[in-house]
Amino acid sequence: MNNYLLFKSLHLIVVFSWMAGLLYLPRIFVYHSENSKDKNISSVFKTMERKLFFYIMTPAMILSWIFGLILITLIGFETLAESWMKLKLLFVSLLTLYHFYLGKILNDFSLEQCKKTSKFFRWINEIPTILLILIVIMAIFKPI
Repeated sequence: MNNYLLFKSLHLIVVFSWMAGLLYLPRIFVYHSENSKDKNISSVFKTMERKLFFYIMTPAMILSWIFGLILITLIGFETLAESWMKLKLLFVSLLTLYHFYLGKILNDFSLEQCKKTSKFFRWINEIPTILLILIVIMAIFKPI
């Protein structure tokens, strides 16, 4: 079996899982912020958010980085000198920072200290989509 294709497949699978969480968690935050006064509903959202973040998103993010770094090793470290790869890694790093920012918001909700509106969460929900588009363009077209 071709190791490159194996790790590329594993990388794509965990990236899909990570992206699903990055797109879904802010939507849960929308509904949580709209229902934060109801303690029973808020409790359900807190459980959903925590399980999504810690059991799906974070392991998927870690594995995305691991498999991505393995792929770089397989194709050669000289790829890191290419502009498209530098940009791709910058965008993936921004996606990772976004992930940790969502973790901070999750913590704020768990402490009942989140003051952000549902409109705010609707807006930040666009961030991973934009970064995903840029990452895919860099990886597929290698434009620069």
